[in-house]
Amino acid sequence: MTEFKVPELGENVTTGDVLRVLVKPGETIARDQPVIELETEKATVEVPSSVAGVVKDIRVKAGDKVQVGAVILTVDEDGARGATQAEQPKAAAEPKRESEAPPAEPAKAAEPAEEPPKAESPKPRADAEQKVVSMPRAARPEPAAVSPPVERGPAAPASPGVRRLAREIGVDINDVQGTGPEGRITEEDVKEHARRILTSVPLGAAAPRPAAGPPAAVPLPDFSRWGEIERQPMSNIRRTTAMRLSHAWNAIPHVTQFDKADITGMEELRRTHREQVRQAGGDLTVTAMLVKVLAVAVKQFPQFNASIDLDDDQIIFKKYVNVGVAVDTDRGLLVPVIRHADQKNLTQIAIEVHQLAERARERKLTLEEMSGGGITISNLGGIGGTYFTPIVNWPEVAILGVSRGILEPVWRNNPSAGSGQGTFEPCQRLPLSLSYDHRVIDGADAMRFLRWVVEAIEQPFLLSLLG
Repeated sequence: MTEFKVPELGENVTTGDVLRVLVKPGETIARDQPVIELETEKATVEVPSSVAGVVKDIRVKAGDKVQVGAVILTVDEDGARGATQAEQPKAAAEPKRESEAPPAEPAKAAEPAEEPPKAESPKPRADAEQKVVSMPRAARPEPAAVSPPVERGPAAPASPGVRRLAREIGVDINDVQGTGPEGRITEEDVKEHARRILTSVPLGAAAPRPAAGPPAAVPLPDFSRWGEIERQPMSNIRRTTAMRLSHAWNAIPHVTQFDKADITGMEELRRTHREQVRQAGGDLTVTAMLVKVLAVAVKQFPQFNASIDLDDDQIIFKKYVNVGVAVDTDRGLLVPVIRHADQKNLTQIAIEVHQLAERARERKLTLEEMSGGGITISNLGGIGGTYFTPIVNWPEVAILGVSRGILEPVWRNNPSAGSGQGTFEPCQRLPLSLSYDHRVIDGADAMRFLRWVVEAIEQPFLLSLLG
């Protein structure tokens, strides 16, 4: 028997929610055949089998939470071949026993007839053991082999990203108890350890609480005392979002600045060319146009397309321009990335934004499609509101929030009528909210950046001039 485990699913991805089990016991599977569908790190992944054979036992079901390294199912690699080979000698032996012995003697004849399978059975097992041992990570583990964790070695078992998180929030990685496979330390373990340290200060508790203990110093009240309640487990997407936003909020000193852009001219251009873009397979939305604006803006202000490396006291400036677009789905907020947006025209960007948004809503986005962003747009204008304070999508340093356009009167001077002469004119204005990491970006630079964005929206020729 070979145990098939959850493989590595991506950098810093340690858990997933089982959406569907695609095989059943007794079914013969081939290598690379999808056997389970997992929702992990905001992506739905079909996990292919690395072994072939007959499924003997399935150890997970829909709704389970599994970790990398957990056993999904057991497979008899020689089952399909061995069953075929074993049936042939049996079929040949049974007629011989019936013809040689009278009906009274089958029991005696059966005893020697069962000896050959006993003598042959160790061979396939030995072969299976050799195959399993030759695999680098799939030995024949006892159930305890996948249970977390045991002793840690001299170096704490954690990825570089987890170590960086620990340093950023002031946690000694060697003091953290890992709950991942083989004692591996996850981002959640580091945050849990930090919570216990923080909550222990008011209580005067010097010793850290065990990893399995409650994270909060003050427990929740019993809400059922006041009426009926319902508890629902957090989905993997909601859990991941909560972890990442908590980290971003705690690690980044946020500042948010606001402004409005006159989009009267932009709206006229959008209405004029929207059908042309729709025929090409896209949708000329305000979001798509702002992706192009930001792609040019970050080339004028490189510090907005950067990340901070506290380990080496450096700022990393990215020479590529990738813009993330927040998409609202029934499972939560997903952020696919438009790669090399500075090298694409507006029609190409509109098509890509439309296609990625559809893939996000259909649960088809991959982890790669949500990685590598340099700056993000979060557009809530389709829902409403005036301004909001978006949280920077770490490790980025800035995010642009967009609210619903408002028709309002704007004073226009009339130079020919003399100083102070003019009229109010109706104008559609777009509220913008720019949040940024104050460690990298100063307030004056942020205001210059936001004013540049406003001018590019109001004067689209600026994009052609500089883009």
